[in-house]
Amino acid sequence: MAFGNYIVLGPAGYQPISATSSTAVSITIAAASAASATRTDPTFALITPETSAIRWRDDGTAPTAAVSGGFPLAVGQTLEYDGPLRNIQFIAQAGTSTVNVALYRAY
Repeated sequence: MAFGNYIVLGPAGYQPISATSSTAVSITIAAASAASATRTDPTFALITPETSAIRWRDDGTAPTAAVSGGFPLAVGQTLEYDGPLRNIQFIAQAGTSTVNVALYRAY
């Protein structure tokens, strides 16, 4: 039996993000330090809004709370994101939302 190419992911942290309907927010990725020279940035995230729906974009433009302001993500839905984690931004569709983010990196 032949094995295909695959990537093994390991936990790289958890981040609760508070997103409001007035300003887009991003995931915080800590810079690697000299003491952790083998550390790499996370490469994958599970993103779930907990308290209210959000919108997200990762194309360099901040999302807005308006209907045309980005991709919607409802409360309890999970986005499996493997794009550029430093670029993704979130905004609550109304009020404030707690967004749970689990980060993973390739080994």
